[in-house]
Amino acid sequence: MKASTIRFVDRWLGVPACAVLTLWRRLFDRRPATGPVKRILFLKLVEQGATVLAYPSLRTAVERVGAENVFFMVLEENRPILDMLEIVPPENVISVPTGGLFTTVAGMIRGLARVRRERIDSVLDFELFARSSAVLGYLTGASRRVGYHAYNGDGPWRGDLMTHRLVYSPQVHSLRAMLVLTEALWHDPAGLPALDIDMASLDESIKRFEPSTEEVEEVRQVMRRLTGGRDPRPLVLLNANASDLIPLRKWEGDRYVELARRLLADYPDLFIAFTGAPSEAPPIDALVRQVNDPRCFSMAGKTTMRQLLVLDSLADVLVTNDSGPAHFAALTDVEIVTLFGPETPRLWGVLGPRSHVISLGLPCTPCVSAYNNRLSSCTNNLCMQGITVDRVHETVRKILEKR
Repeated sequence: MKASTIRFVDRWLGVPACAVLTLWRRLFDRRPATGPVKRILFLKLVEQGATVLAYPSLRTAVERVGAENVFFMVLEENRPILDMLEIVPPENVISVPTGGLFTTVAGMIRGLARVRRERIDSVLDFELFARSSAVLGYLTGASRRVGYHAYNGDGPWRGDLMTHRLVYSPQVHSLRAMLVLTEALWHDPAGLPALDIDMASLDESIKRFEPSTEEVEEVRQVMRRLTGGRDPRPLVLLNANASDLIPLRKWEGDRYVELARRLLADYPDLFIAFTGAPSEAPPIDALVRQVNDPRCFSMAGKTTMRQLLVLDSLADVLVTNDSGPAHFAALTDVEIVTLFGPETPRLWGVLGPRSHVISLGLPCTPCVSAYNNRLSSCTNNLCMQGITVDRVHETVRKILEKR
């Protein structure tokens, strides 16, 4: 389903749905949010990169109630990275199909029926201010529902459907914000949104991806076929894509082409691989043809999600727009250069010493946030256009020299 369709439905159907359910809750729903936490459902329907950031929260839930009592609802197309994290049992992942509006709605109804059969007592809504997730959370029948509340206009209105209502903070990194939401589940809702949590005490570590010898060799064979039998090392990966959710994040393809040409000229032994999903293969192949060098090849559409992580683990540097692949790569030891524009690395940047962020920090940024449902009126992304090839090239060179 297209991002524009998701946003349209969330606004024009979500607002009245939240209003009706809020009225119902205030008039008839007297369920107390008490008793022990036994079974937890995480709601994170979109954005696979954010799912990586949810890993510490998932680990916390598993440690407290057991993996068999942790569930996750996600759109089917965004499930692969969740399976890669190997923390939620596959049978506890509730996938919602995305073949179209009616298919998705029908899938959500089936998912809700499954949740009710499982007797879920707690729901964690990780979708910021989406109305659809607030509605889903309430319709699960769970007695505890943790999520963000608009209060005095602190975000888009989505009714009063949470029992544990928190305030969204634009100063807290998304990984930590998800951990705070998770910790709030074990707090008295009467005391919220105030939370006395020592942020420094939270375990923010994420899973480390360890490919098998067979997996490494399989990916190497694919690359050898594309490079005339040569083993492409050292290797720089270029992810010249950005999801249609926020197209303003894109650094133009011709700049990736120029970057690739410069790096290949600098290092006679270097190889460049462009990455991307199967649907992105044709435009990526066109960029490779523009580079016009036998040491530059396309891996777009040639890997599974797991093989993409194997590829990351074999590479020295990844250059990418602010998108999911940056967070996927954080599971490996590759150095990650992320180009930020309409969003802020303070909230969405890869954490850790291997993260290298390039951002202009213009006065109009970030123009995309939870407060505007990640919609911007901007039609001229100067924040990305102003990131020069010279700057990215210099950053990558410094990393390669160190390695």
